[in-house]
Formats: sequence, structure tokens, C-alpha cells
Amino acid sequence: MTDTTEPRHYRALFLSDVHLGTRGCQAELLLDFLRVHDAETIYLVGDIVDGWRLKRSWYWPQSHNDVVQKILRKGRKGSRIVYLPGNHDEFLRDYLGSHFGVVEVVDSLVHEGVDGKRMLVIHGDQFDVVVRHARWLAFLGDWAYTAALGFNTIFNGVRRRMGFSYWSLSAWAKLKVKNAVSFIGSFEKTLAAEAKKFGADGVVCGHIHHAAMHDDFGVRYFNTGDWVESCTAIVEHHDGRYEIVQWTMPAEAARTASASSEARAAA
Repeated sequence: MTDTTEPRHYRALFLSDVHLGTRGCQAELLLDFLRVHDAETIYLVGDIVDGWRLKRSWYWPQSHNDVVQKILRKGRKGSRIVYLPGNHDEFLRDYLGSHFGVVEVVDSLVHEGVDGKRMLVIHGDQFDVVVRHARWLAFLGDWAYTAALGFNTIFNGVRRRMGFSYWSLSAWAKLKVKNAVSFIGSFEKTLAAEAKKFGADGVVCGHIHHAAMHDDFGVRYFNTGDWVESCTAIVEHHDGRYEIVQWTMPAEAARTASASSEARAAA
């Protein structure tokens, strides 16, 4: 994973699990990321807007609106924008096959890379048994997760005031819980199997908020991560390389920190 402050243009950019409409959304960091990252095709791989939370209580600050406007502006400038709904923005599944201005809405599709490899792109909630068969438990889990993210927001507010970059306490804790690690492994294996059934060479998904890139199950498995914990995206370079990009410090702050570090080294 890398942080970068130089303007970058990619063949494809994959984002998921932004959760606009929640207090845990790192909208300012995402907006900063979008200012310096562009692509021919931008895939919004589900849970971009959190309809579950917005139904319960409305929360939509200006920064969330700015993210939407920034993405739409990229579409107007020529980027292809493809929205693949997830479980939190499942209301958009009523409009599959539709175009909303520059935004295409589809359930899943195949992205063909420069190297000719075919990647199934899908949010992934369709293969989560809790979401599919025990929605009440999924809602309960969402409430508990939101509470944890609330604490995470306070924790990172203190870190920012001290001059540190964003760090997800909740993501760190999740990877220390045996059941969570087991669920992640099971999810990855299931999505890899689906890619094989589809005749694809791999899968790009989201849903579980855990950025990853490997071929442990015989095909490529890419997970974009999220913008409430890890602040990550997956990009395809023009030479065909895929990469996880992590963005935990605003570009201007990163440049300042780098300059300060160089000044200390020179002194």
C-alpha cells in the first residue's frame, strides 16, 4: 500500500464502501484523494451512499455533497462512471441498467485489463449469508459497527490535532478477533469461487472493509477496502499493474510533513 501526493492518472479506479451519510465516512480524505487521482473508468463498487443510516437519521454535511459533485465532475470531463450497488445502497438495484447522467448502474460486470485478464466486479454482499438470510442481525451488527466508528472518529480527531495521520483503531481491532479473521477468509474463498464459475480470471469486490490483493484461491482476489477505516482504493495502471493505494493524510499535510522531515535531516 502506498501514499502518494503526485497527480496520477490510471486506466481504472475501484472505490467502495464510502458510506456517505454516516459520521464515520472519511469524506475529506476521499475528496483529497480524488483531487489527485483520476482514471479512464471509475468503478463505484457499492455502499457509496449509506441508505440504511439515512433512513434512520439524516446526516449529510457539505463534504459528502462535495464528494458526489467531484465524482460527477470527473464523469463530465470524460471518465466512465460505473455504479455497482451494495447492500447499504440497495435502493439503486431497482434501477439496474439505467443511466443517471454520466453514471451507469449495473449489478456486476467484467473488467478486462490491459493484460487481457477478465475481472468480475461486484460488491459482494450477495455472498454474505448474514445479509441474505438474517437481515435483522445485519442491522444489529451495523448499529454496533457504527458505534465503534463513532469512537474511531473521536480517536482520530485527537490524532489530527497532534499532527498524526489517520489510523483506524477499529480496523486494527477487527483483525485481532478470531471470528472476524475467519469470516474474511471464508468471504474471500467464496468470491474467488464465484469468479471461477463466471469464467473470470479474478474478482474485484468490497463489502467487508478489508483491502487485499492475492491469488490464494487460484484466481486473483482484489478487495478495495473502504473509506471509513482503511481509506484505500485499487487502481489499474496503464501498463496493467494493479495496486492498492492507501490515503490517510491529506496531500498538503503530507507535503508539509515531508518537507519538515527533510529539513530535520539536513540540520
